[in-house]
Amino acid sequence: MELQFPLAEEPDDFTREAGRKLFAFPVEFLKGVVAMSGLPPADRIEVCFAGRSNVGKSSLINALTNRKNLARASNTPGRTQEINYFTTQDGPYLVDLPGYGFAQAPVAVVAKWQALLKSYLAGRATLRRAFVLIDTRHGVKAVDEEILTLLDRAAVPFQVVMTKADKVGASDREKNIAQVRKALTSHPAAYPEIVLTSSEKGDGIETLRAIIAGLGGQ
Repeated sequence: MELQFPLAEEPDDFTREAGRKLFAFPVEFLKGVVAMSGLPPADRIEVCFAGRSNVGKSSLINALTNRKNLARASNTPGRTQEINYFTTQDGPYLVDLPGYGFAQAPVAVVAKWQALLKSYLAGRATLRRAFVLIDTRHGVKAVDEEILTLLDRAAVPFQVVMTKADKVGASDREKNIAQVRKALTSHPAAYPEIVLTSSEKGDGIETLRAIIAGLGGQ
């Protein structure tokens, strides 16, 4: 019986090189967006990164782009309240979405940026794939299910990227991967592979670069 939602295999030499080339050039911050009217022209495809607060999203983006401080990491969950756009050379926009879930911000502020998040996911025609980050230590939580369901309804293909894989022992890691697999079976928009990563160790980074490069450019 074929395993549902297998872990993505390491890329072959060709796709690894494509991923390396895409991120060999500087990735630059373009703008932070606080309303749909502020989105840049839809002149190329884009991929976005979504995840609950403190899932390691900034660290993953920094590891992908070989930049220490491109995406701002914070010890305060929910600090990022904008949709942040980054440009790759002749490749897609990388889009860092506001963290969802618990946030140390006023309720009205949280509601505003979560509404922006939902509008973006449902209304951006050039969005090729959403990468939804899930903490390997915890698996899929109820707040993640809300975003996965939203992506289903918006018909946005999404792929789960499990973060912080080095922070959990082998037994718990396998248990939580199994929990994620089970959760994904009810989501028709889920891409049928999971990427297991560690930003600190570099695990899975080349694989994710190759996947992004394979989605195409402008």
